[in-house]
Amino acid sequence: MFKEKWKKISLVAGLSLTLVAAGCGQDDSGSTENSGDAGSNVSEEVEYTITGIEPGAGLTQATDKALKEYENLEGWEHETASTAAMLTSLGEAIANEEPIIVAGWSPHFKFKKYDLKYLEDPKGVYGKEEYIATIARKGLKEDMPEAYTILDRFKWETGDMETVMLDAQKMDFEKAAQQWVDENQDKVSKWTKGVDKVDGKSIELVSTPWDSERSSAHVVKKVLEQQGYDVAITAVSPPVMFQAIASGDGDASVAPWMPMTHAAYYEEHEGDFVDLGKNLEGAKSGLVVPAYMEIDSIKDLKPKE
Repeated sequence: MFKEKWKKISLVAGLSLTLVAAGCGQDDSGSTENSGDAGSNVSEEVEYTITGIEPGAGLTQATDKALKEYENLEGWEHETASTAAMLTSLGEAIANEEPIIVAGWSPHFKFKKYDLKYLEDPKGVYGKEEYIATIARKGLKEDMPEAYTILDRFKWETGDMETVMLDAQKMDFEKAAQQWVDENQDKVSKWTKGVDKVDGKSIELVSTPWDSERSSAHVVKKVLEQQGYDVAITAVSPPVMFQAIASGDGDASVAPWMPMTHAAYYEEHEGDFVDLGKNLEGAKSGLVVPAYMEIDSIKDLKPKE
């Protein structure tokens, strides 16, 4: 099995993600007053530091690029650690209404838990809105037509994914996914309509290790299990994920972020897998702040003097 083959491979984050900042207040119109002063205050209060996630992640690379592209971020530090550490810092800062800038992205449960907004990214460093795609190995349609049909039909919304992610903070992903499937049989029935059930046929989904992809993979797993499949999920880094599907070591993935985040891996293996199209639209990268933040654009941050 692919899982055994790659179980010793270290996980390297690959999402093109965003930054999240926490600060002070905003008026009802959504505009800020004295944005220059606000930018200076925020910059000083966070000590010109961005709290990042894992080294090597797409977000980490994009943030390093932002520090170079934006002249006003000269002298800023980018501290990398882990996603868990970032979320802990973000939660503590928001609880105390203290300013913080952290690496973040959507879909993510933090957008369900906290009132956040994106900062403008005039240089387009973090790109435009993305979508998450479904890819399958060649031959899956012939080998497992029922599973192929479900995977081809699988489409849901950002809010659906974030609901599973938030619920998974209180229970494991298996239970959170099952709860979503139970409560959304109207959507599930559209994916499975007219699809025959099977008797324990094995299928392997290849995913990445982030909560967003864990949510989609587990929901698809539950739906396929409902149809009689024996489903395994293997979480690996993005380049390994594409390699697995292209080589036929894995059957399918609902985790690729396109058209920018995973473009290099897609192009490397294009033609060696089947692209089933979008399963979620509205994935977004950029700088994000809580609604009370007195800053609206990356350009309003100030360089370290």
